[in-house]
Amino acid sequence: MAAPTPYLLHLADNALVLGQRNAEWCGHGPVLEEDIAMANISLDLIGQARLLYQHAADLLRHEADADAVGACARISEDSLAYLRDPDEFLNFTLLELPHFASATGPLAPGARDGRDYATTIVRNVLYDALMLELWEKLQQSSDLQLAAIAAKSLKEIRYHWRHSRDWLVRFGDGTGQSHARVQAALQHLMPYTLEFWSGSPFESDAVACGAGVSALTLKPAWDRSIQLALDEATLELPGAGSFVSQGKSGQHSEHLSYLLDEMQSLARRHPGAAW
Repeated sequence: MAAPTPYLLHLADNALVLGQRNAEWCGHGPVLEEDIAMANISLDLIGQARLLYQHAADLLRHEADADAVGACARISEDSLAYLRDPDEFLNFTLLELPHFASATGPLAPGARDGRDYATTIVRNVLYDALMLELWEKLQQSSDLQLAAIAAKSLKEIRYHWRHSRDWLVRFGDGTGQSHARVQAALQHLMPYTLEFWSGSPFESDAVACGAGVSALTLKPAWDRSIQLALDEATLELPGAGSFVSQGKSGQHSEHLSYLLDEMQSLARRHPGAAW
């Protein structure tokens, strides 16, 4: 049975937005090797997003009114990525935040002054640990196409997890300055992980039809992975607080609109263009 399209869009939006954020380091990485590694990780994520958008577009065209031929023709992976507004995106708020260890950094995605690589690594650690568990479970999805995407994505996320975890340990168990910066990033980003475990109608629908997984069931494994990584990095697990962001319900921070403006500008200026 096919997964609900909002569930597929949630997974696709997560991958696209984080891929776009990580790609902002292209040409600006702290060392050449990291510049290349982060670019490759971004390409993996955007590749995952493409597969998910393609699947969602096929389902949406099938669900559309047969008389709405023009509307059906306009639904594509590109339209889903480039022609939706911020409130139509269903990604976690965590993934749209800029690369700063506080909520007061510049809004524009291209801003480079003060950009903090430790914040980027911590965000990737928190997300990678989740997706490592989720892609594993989604290999058994009743949606066979989603199961195939999960199998491919799992191979990639294993590399992403090793990369982000290794850098977390290097920062945490490194100099006093690197330790302080990564601890500050954890303090800033950890509250946003509460959204991982909050429910949503599309997730409930996906679980009910056997196509999806309840994220809440993944929390014990995520907790263990994060705690082991923090212990090795000599870092303290900060409290998550009580605030729950609502990105996957379409309620985003101000940062997403800036990111999408930059990402979507060419497609919106030349709609329907072929390259």
